[in-house]
Amino acid sequence: MTQKTIEKSQEQDRLNIIKTLNILDTKPEERFDNITKSALEKFQVPISTITIIDSNREWFKSRQGLDQTEGPRDISFCGHALLAEDVFIVEDTFLDPRFINNPYVKAHPPIRFYAGISLKHKKTGLPIGVFCLKDHKPRKMMTSELDAFLELAKEAEYQLNIEQIRNGLQ
Repeated sequence: MTQKTIEKSQEQDRLNIIKTLNILDTKPEERFDNITKSALEKFQVPISTITIIDSNREWFKSRQGLDQTEGPRDISFCGHALLAEDVFIVEDTFLDPRFINNPYVKAHPPIRFYAGISLKHKKTGLPIGVFCLKDHKPRKMMTSELDAFLELAKEAEYQLNIEQIRNGLQ
């Protein structure tokens, strides 16, 4: 699981793209909620989100199993997944030194499992958000689960990019 860094100019481009998508701080939408609801059922997890990462926060465009609508980027799991080259999975946060002192891991109930996939802007390929699963118990993802997770992430990415696709900005 490798992580990349986003150069300062790319980060500004990424933030500008998020602004042009006009998605931050918008109302829930059924098209996104259907994806996160499906994830709860398919993976039997208590939490699933479609998260947009801006400069200082993670904002949940769709959330199942969470009351809050956003959180700080600097302690978010999604902030790590945003930069991952592949699926970002933490099978047991209690065993991962990056997260053992994380407030979400220390909370009750704790986040013990996390899986996230970076969602990219169709035209630039820059990451704009993350589709994720969270559980209160450690777990492993089987290949069949991973395939289903990737399919749901593709749908989430498509929905984030649908206006650009309709306008021919591929």
